[in-house]
Amino acid sequence: ESLREIDVRGPALALLELESIAKGLVVCDALVKRAPVQLAFAEPVSPGKFLIVFSGEVAEVDESLHAGVEAAGPCVLDRLFLPQAAKGLVDALGGRFLQTRGESVGIVEPHTVASALLSADAALKRAGVWLSRLHLAKGIGGKGYFMLSGPLDQVEAALEGAAHAIDPSLLVATELVQRPHPELRGPLL
Repeated sequence: ESLREIDVRGPALALLELESIAKGLVVCDALVKRAPVQLAFAEPVSPGKFLIVFSGEVAEVDESLHAGVEAAGPCVLDRLFLPQAAKGLVDALGGRFLQTRGESVGIVEPHTVASALLSADAALKRAGVWLSRLHLAKGIGGKGYFMLSGPLDQVEAALEGAAHAIDPSLLVATELVQRPHPELRGPLL
């Protein structure tokens, strides 16, 4: 499908990152009891934190986020609320990715999961690209990274948007691979 046919605005998305795994389970219970939201990710991540990502209608996600913050108390390390997250981002959290398309691939690697989601959202809304991979926290020290694909000029614009969406201190790297070799397309891209 062409990018012009894809609606870039999706449901609301929220994240809570907690320093306590045990408290994470209590927070999950509190936020799903408060309003009808869908948990996209709720599990322990390295280094010993608990990550919760959920989506739904704007008012419900906002209400559940407040309930989660209240239940977590001082255990909250980070939080994020995206009232109209990019549709491709919400799809990726559900494990639905589009295969790498286009001539170029962009890679964005922020220091935190919240900054990864925020910069991915900005990149998808800024340019005509597809989200082809999203990796959050597990096995990479609690940070995140994502890959975008599309025409060179669009990937460049998306990388610029991703970098400007977060504080420079939160950005590890942005990289561009023009015309990736076929060997990279399957296992790495």
